[in-house]
Amino acid sequence: MSKKPLPADAQAKLLRSAKKVMKNAHAPYSKFRVGAAILLTNGRVFSGCNVENASYGMTICAERTAIFSAVAQLGPKIEICAVAVTNDHRVPCSPCGACRQVIYEFGPDATIFFAGTRGPKQAHITELLPEGFRLQ
Repeated sequence: MSKKPLPADAQAKLLRSAKKVMKNAHAPYSKFRVGAAILLTNGRVFSGCNVENASYGMTICAERTAIFSAVAQLGPKIEICAVAVTNDHRVPCSPCGACRQVIYEFGPDATIFFAGTRGPKQAHITELLPEGFRLQ
């Protein structure tokens, strides 16, 4: 795993995209809006927000919304370079376990940017999901 640093301007662009789309979240139950933006190795950026449902199991996270949007537009051969996650409560918010596995599926060398307990944080996906797997 390379763990190459992402240039500051690319990090800022991802965070801006995540914050912008966070405003579109459908979060009437939790009142916790989340936005995510993914950077693909081809340079394209896709964003997504959380979409809740009265049947909580049908809710989808912002990270998976962004990834599934990229797959829908470009096909399953996408490769994620980086992911930025933000929320409207300004609290620590790393991707959930399900999102970590989906990120790993499409970006086993991805860097994740999110709010940590002591400010902005970044982590390699293998730090967040040390036993991730791919069936390839």
